[in-house]
Amino acid sequence: MSPWPPADYRGRMELPSQDSWFSEWFNQDYLKVYAHRDEGEAQSIADLINARIPGLGRGLTLDLACGAGRHLPHLGVQQRTIGLDLSPWLLEVAREKDAEAPLVRADMRSLPFRSATFTLVANLFTSFGYFDDDADSARMLSEVTRVTKRGGWLVLDFLNAPNTRRSVVPFDQKQIGGLRVEQRRRITTSGRFVVKNIRVGVAEREFTERVRLFEPADLIAMVRAAGFEVKDLYGDYTGRSLTPQSPRAIIIAQR
Repeated sequence: MSPWPPADYRGRMELPSQDSWFSEWFNQDYLKVYAHRDEGEAQSIADLINARIPGLGRGLTLDLACGAGRHLPHLGVQQRTIGLDLSPWLLEVAREKDAEAPLVRADMRSLPFRSATFTLVANLFTSFGYFDDDADSARMLSEVTRVTKRGGWLVLDFLNAPNTRRSVVPFDQKQIGGLRVEQRRRITTSGRFVVKNIRVGVAEREFTERVRLFEPADLIAMVRAAGFEVKDLYGDYTGRSLTPQSPRAIIIAQR
């Protein structure tokens, strides 16, 4: 196996300002709140990718916004996989799981790789739509296009906006490992964002998630505008068709 960093690593990193909600939230509390997202789920999306994308095994995969590395070993079954994330906390957890895993800290709007590096870029579990300005989301997809080889693939796994609007739960409270977690959710009056306010523990640490509610048609248009051809659409990790009631909007596209 070639040494890390590989020859195609540019070593460039631009980080967002600290007032961005996503620069603070993806920490140890985040892992506790989302502990129910397990390895079985990660295996399911990896199985879907491996079944639907031909020719994997001879290139390099980027797990874009890899978090704590839940998907890395499953994606890495087919071909070598590099993880990239903004959160130093989550990358530290990923490193504890696999001391040899190639991991990079960077902002996905400015990827520190040379052009045409990857045969697959996977952006999983709604790691998209974090930005206030849609131009930043388009910039991120433009970077994905740049680092993807001609004929390579993009997998974008996003929430399904119609189902999210229909099923949003305004409030819940639960105990997670003895830790009290309160979550309040709302759709903004514009209908453009779903916002979740999370209060954790007796110290009442508070965090916010704010995700743009891109309709499936919007996602398809953005992916096409970035230079990809949409090949498949799915509504969940088992490969069922996308409907308004589907929990996910999964796009598989080729450059």
